[in-house]
Amino acid sequence: MTANISSYDLLSWYDTNARRMPWRVSPNEIKAGTRPDPYKVWLSEIMLQQTTVTTVKNYFIKFVSAWPTISDLANADDNEVMAAWAGLGYYARARNLLKCARIIMSKFNGIFPDNINELQKLPGIGPYTSAAISAIAFDKPNTVMDGNVERVMSRIYAIQKPLPFAKPQLFDGAQKITPKVRAGDYAQAVMDLGSTICIPRNPKCNLCPWEKGCLGKQKGIAMMLPNKVKKPVKPERYGIIYVVKREDGAWLLEKREPKGLLGGMLGWPSSNWSKIPDDAAPIKAKWTTSNDIVKHVFSHFTLYLTVKVTKVPVGIEPIVGEFYHPNKFLKSDLPKLMQKVFDIGVSEIKNPT
Repeated sequence: MTANISSYDLLSWYDTNARRMPWRVSPNEIKAGTRPDPYKVWLSEIMLQQTTVTTVKNYFIKFVSAWPTISDLANADDNEVMAAWAGLGYYARARNLLKCARIIMSKFNGIFPDNINELQKLPGIGPYTSAAISAIAFDKPNTVMDGNVERVMSRIYAIQKPLPFAKPQLFDGAQKITPKVRAGDYAQAVMDLGSTICIPRNPKCNLCPWEKGCLGKQKGIAMMLPNKVKKPVKPERYGIIYVVKREDGAWLLEKREPKGLLGGMLGWPSSNWSKIPDDAAPIKAKWTTSNDIVKHVFSHFTLYLTVKVTKVPVGIEPIVGEFYHPNKFLKSDLPKLMQKVFDIGVSEIKNPT
């Protein structure tokens, strides 16, 4: 038994049901001759890595408003870009964004390569992102495979081998139906199908253009797919983080090291993050420990932070970091973890226990 599906059916569905996104050129615009901007395609795909469309939309609009072209981004101030990225998470993406923009300008005269092998040589661009850029921006018939497409293919072909072991088989299935024409529309169509119709729970099979040819549907196992190997429990780390307010209203912040978690971002001084963290107070002062613990889940561990706060007079020198007046930074400039700490620290300083 083989899946009886056609890219034509999916493209017909997409022509009517394509989602509207600030970086997307609609099917009608494509047919009228408008081509997607590779810069916007690349920027959106980097932002969408492990991040939802809903979250990305406002960030994307903010970025293209501040830096409308690849040249603008390449010439941007690093701190401004990192601040604009704050809250989006996975901050290595922002650092790679700047590196990639500068390489595109210096080595490619501001023009993105359309070849996936060339694209994968650029910082932050892997197999999925290179295929997406090549297909969407340049209409190259490359097979795009993200989590949504994996789910669609596992159901269409009734592939019961668990992920990640099934990835090669899923890719082969996806490659078989990737068309040579309208490749960019098709790539977006199959991702839209997974996002809106072939969803993880309670898929809307009656609305799917591939319902009749779907082997998972025919076998009554579509909702159980894809099978996944159970993930191990994430390890836990602990730390101490310090919120210091000076009597003139300035806050003690430090810029984190360029590499590593939250690299290059502005944040509160903290201890190491480990099983047993060392106290690393950034200033000599009388500290108050908050009863609230900050919990933050990273991709590979869960972090618990004890928050210590203090208020100090003008003139005292910190061991690390520097004081920033409120007009020099915004809470939104901080990563989400540091925003959580900010809320607790401000509350503790205003209402000491």
